[in-house]
Amino acid sequence: MARLTLDVATETLRLAAPFRIAGHVFETSDVVVVTVTDGATTGRGEASGVFYLADDVAAMIAALEANRAAIEAGPSRDQLRTVMPPGGARNAVDCALWELEAARAGRPVWALAGLDPPRPLRTTFTLGADTPAAMAAGAVRYADAKSIKVKLTGEVDLDLARVAAIRAARPDVWLGVDGNQGFVRDQLRDLIAGLARYGVELLEQPLARGHDADLECLDSPVRIAGDESLLSLADLAAAVGRFDVVNIKLDKCGGLTEGLAMAAEARRLGLGVMVGTMVGTSLATAPGFVLGQVCDLVDLDGPTFLAADRTPSVTYRDGDVWSGPEVWGSPAA
Repeated sequence: MARLTLDVATETLRLAAPFRIAGHVFETSDVVVVTVTDGATTGRGEASGVFYLADDVAAMIAALEANRAAIEAGPSRDQLRTVMPPGGARNAVDCALWELEAARAGRPVWALAGLDPPRPLRTTFTLGADTPAAMAAGAVRYADAKSIKVKLTGEVDLDLARVAAIRAARPDVWLGVDGNQGFVRDQLRDLIAGLARYGVELLEQPLARGHDADLECLDSPVRIAGDESLLSLADLAAAVGRFDVVNIKLDKCGGLTEGLAMAAEARRLGLGVMVGTMVGTSLATAPGFVLGQVCDLVDLDGPTFLAADRTPSVTYRDGDVWSGPEVWGSPAA
């Protein structure tokens, strides 16, 4: 590749309302936006980093500046994986390189990745932890949602009351829950029995990262997904026998290049594949939309939490998400 010029900017995105998960409340989301150009064509990428790994804006900027010379030398996407470790900084650069390549080739990213033309994807819409009544009301407000994901806090009785209220309000939707590392092994039997009673189909990351062995030999009628425990391709082998589904996030794994490799490897290992996202704009969501084309489950509602998104933006209709060619990754962008 020709030499590139790297530009790095930061933005603070304001959420429309505070968002609560186990152990954290978010009111803003700080992101890094990377632009690479060869003088004729340009590529863009956005990353939020991984908050529970201290991969914040300062860390991402430090990583980008430390690798500026290597990035501006114009590496291939595969070479970038040897230059930078997984994380938000590499994700932003990787996505920018994909868009740059699309502009140079005159072909959209999905075609460069060898995928079929994209289709709208059924996505989950997420309810932050609140009182059962407030969460039930939130589920009703998601009138078009066909799939809802519920944030839990590690309080089994309260969490099951939340799920019961949501199920009563929306008996029609697919339900999944996200523990965000908030539970311990001794709580799982009662939790899972209750979730199954209310027709919940997915329990995401119930235990803290590093305690995954406690999931071995767990007889669960609800599928278990790994998120915080499964960061990159190197983590997948250890998922077998512990998790049923891998939640791939580009900020964790370091970009669409590794995300696609993870999806293929998860399939080989007999694991289900899910794509998720941190809270970010449509610029961060659009690469996940490409990955979502080869996933079983899609959780790409990040822009819906923002007070304002970018224009043009991904769109949500009848429970689906769609990213048009004008958003990212196409010569028409």
